[in-house]
Amino acid sequence: MKFTKMHGIGNDYVYVNCFKEQVVNPSEIAKKVSDRHFGIGSDGLILIKPSDVADFEMDMYNADGSQGAMCGNGIRCVAKYVYDYGLTDKTRIHVATKSGIKVLDLKVKDGKVQEVCVDMGAPILKPEEIPVDVQAAEAAGEERLVNWPIQVNGAPYHMTCVSMGNPHCIVPVEDPGRLVIEEIGPKFENHPAFPDRVNTEFIRVLDRKTVEMRVWERGSGETLACGTGACAVAVACILNGWTEDEVTVKLLGGPLRIFWDREKNTVFMTGTATVVFDGEITL
Repeated sequence: MKFTKMHGIGNDYVYVNCFKEQVVNPSEIAKKVSDRHFGIGSDGLILIKPSDVADFEMDMYNADGSQGAMCGNGIRCVAKYVYDYGLTDKTRIHVATKSGIKVLDLKVKDGKVQEVCVDMGAPILKPEEIPVDVQAAEAAGEERLVNWPIQVNGAPYHMTCVSMGNPHCIVPVEDPGRLVIEEIGPKFENHPAFPDRVNTEFIRVLDRKTVEMRVWERGSGETLACGTGACAVAVACILNGWTEDEVTVKLLGGPLRIFWDREKNTVFMTGTATVVFDGEITL
C-alpha cells in the first residue's frame, strides 16, 4: 500500500489516496500503521476517497481502529494532499466527512499549499447532541454545559462541553504542562457522563487572545494537536467570557488561529499542513 505521512502541527496521520489504492478492513490497517514501533507511526489513518456530494471524502480512523467523524488537523492535510499531488487545481474545495461537508480555502505559494482555512461549521452545545449524559443539567433545563461541575477520579473539576462533529470537554487547570495527563485523560474519556467517550482539553487562558491547551483524544491518547479540540476550546472560552471571538490556541505541536463568527454561528480554523514523507508498506 502506497501512503503519505503528513501532520498538522504534530497531529500526524497516514494518508492513502483511494483513487489509486484499495483499502480493505481500514480499522485493522489503522492499528497496524499507527504503531510507532512496528508500523509507520501515527495518530491514525485517513483515506482520501471520491465523493458523490463533494470534491473529496475524508474517511478517518483512530490509532485504536475506531472510526472518527472529523479531524481538523487531518482535513487540512487532505487539502494539501489533493492540491500538491495534483488531484485538484481548486483553491476552494469541499470535503465530505462523517460530520458533514466542510469548506476549505487553500493559501498557495510557489505551487504548494502553505496554509488552510477550514469552515468548521456551527458548534453543537446541547448536551444530548454532544452527547453528554448529565442528569442534573436535564433536571435544571440547561441548554448548555458551561463551567459545569464534574467529579473525576474523586476530584472536582469544571467543564464546558462542545461538539465540533465530535465530543469535547474543556477543563481549565492551573498549569497544563504539569498535568499527569496519562492518568487523568482516560478517566475523563471513559467517564459515565460521556456515552460515546470524549476528547478532553486541559487549558489555561494566557490573555484575552491566547489560550494554551493539552489534549487527550479518545482512541488515540495524548496528541500534539487537535483541530476540532482547538475550535471547541475557543468556543468554550468565549462562552465563559474569558477571551475575544478570535483566539490563538497554543498546542504542543504549534498554534492554530480560531475565529467564531457568532453572527453566522460558524467557526473558522486556520493552520499549516506538512508532508513528512511518501512510502510503501506491505500489509
